[in-house]
Amino acid sequence: MREEIKTSCLKRLKRIEGQIRGLAGMVEEDRYCIDVVTQIAAARAALRRVEEEILRDHVAHCVEHAISTGDKADQRRKIAELMDVIGRVDR
Repeated sequence: MREEIKTSCLKRLKRIEGQIRGLAGMVEEDRYCIDVVTQIAAARAALRRVEEEILRDHVAHCVEHAISTGDKADQRRKIAELMDVIGRVDR
């Protein structure tokens, strides 16, 4: 993972960590259900953005490298990995 992507993702994940702590507080305080669910949706969206950033970096570097080397086995492996993870993404 490129350093700027790593830094960006870590920054986002620390914010998400704060969101999750806030959610725990909301539950402990018996906050209104819809407010809690709204904050859960916001945390999920933030996680999706991190996921997308990491996937973009993977395609831009790992998959692109496999293509540029001409190694057919590595290309198939990288594409299979990508398709597998995309198939598992909860959207």
